[in-house]
Amino acid sequence: METKVLHITDEKDKAQIEEAARLLQEGELVIFPTETVYGLGADGLNEAAVDKIFQAKGRPKDNPLILHIADPEQVLDLVKVIPPKGKDCMDVFWPGPLTLIFERSEKVSDSITAGADTVAIRMPSHPIAHALLKAAAIPVAAPSANTSGRPSPTRLSHVLEDMDGKVPMIVDSGDTNVGIESTVLDVTVDPPMIYRPGGVTKEDLEAIIGEVAIDETTIDADNDAVPKSPGQKYRHYAPKGDGTLFAGDLKNIAKEINRRVAEAEPGKKTAVLCTTETKDLYEGMDLLVDMGSREHLEDVAHNLFDSLRRCDEEGVDVLFVEGFDFIGIGVGIMNRLLKACGGKVVLGL
Repeated sequence: METKVLHITDEKDKAQIEEAARLLQEGELVIFPTETVYGLGADGLNEAAVDKIFQAKGRPKDNPLILHIADPEQVLDLVKVIPPKGKDCMDVFWPGPLTLIFERSEKVSDSITAGADTVAIRMPSHPIAHALLKAAAIPVAAPSANTSGRPSPTRLSHVLEDMDGKVPMIVDSGDTNVGIESTVLDVTVDPPMIYRPGGVTKEDLEAIIGEVAIDETTIDADNDAVPKSPGQKYRHYAPKGDGTLFAGDLKNIAKEINRRVAEAEPGKKTAVLCTTETKDLYEGMDLLVDMGSREHLEDVAHNLFDSLRRCDEEGVDVLFVEGFDFIGIGVGIMNRLLKACGGKVVLGL
């Protein structure tokens, strides 16, 4: 299959946006940017189209999908009820990087929900995504546009690496903004439960709706559990190399990583993923990646998946990664790093 790339930087580019929208309406796959990562989109009410997502990604079918909409009114056809706290979240955080879980209506198929009685929905804030979803006028299922398990794509080169030749169309609008996927919040339970932390933090949510819980699988995935959200099950966001995450005192982390780099198996290429404040503490590795400043964790989140993919581009065999505090967007960063490292973490340094 030949993949056509549309370069769209203006949401008023009606001709190209309608071209992509028609493909979605016809049951084809279209990759498009959101404010978080690039999404692999298909008509969420067309089971044959949704099946193409699983085929292109190599995604397990027990991993649920998120429906993307352009107008909050679309939610009414997709859910049984909108709880008051869900409505408050829609009013404050939509459009934006927050996915809400509701009880699904009969219009939503098992292929979207992995057989669960709930459905995940979000309204992206990216202007091109909004224009495309509005033109298509259908709820669009769209997981990240990468091979299942790999780091999510935040730019065109990432998308092409995994999806060129697998989809008929890619809409390119440059780098995404947030850089990690949306927060997933279940508003069918009390207190509402975060299943995947992201750009909208626990603190942000609690300022609007009060107490919010965080599911334990954000830290330690249970592969026997039935996932209610993408990212809860399976190894995610993973580079090709073997990663280990370190948490504790930063100077102690640097000493331990330097020791492990020095003792690495001969011939194995090593990388250290660190921050601006600590990059001068490391020595001996083949690749040093500065993910950004600890004073600006939004930048770290933005750079995260690109940093992991850079390790693949450089042929890194072993990665050593600094951890972050479980506060604010740091929770989302640590969730992605823990899963990228397959749960391998060294604590208490």
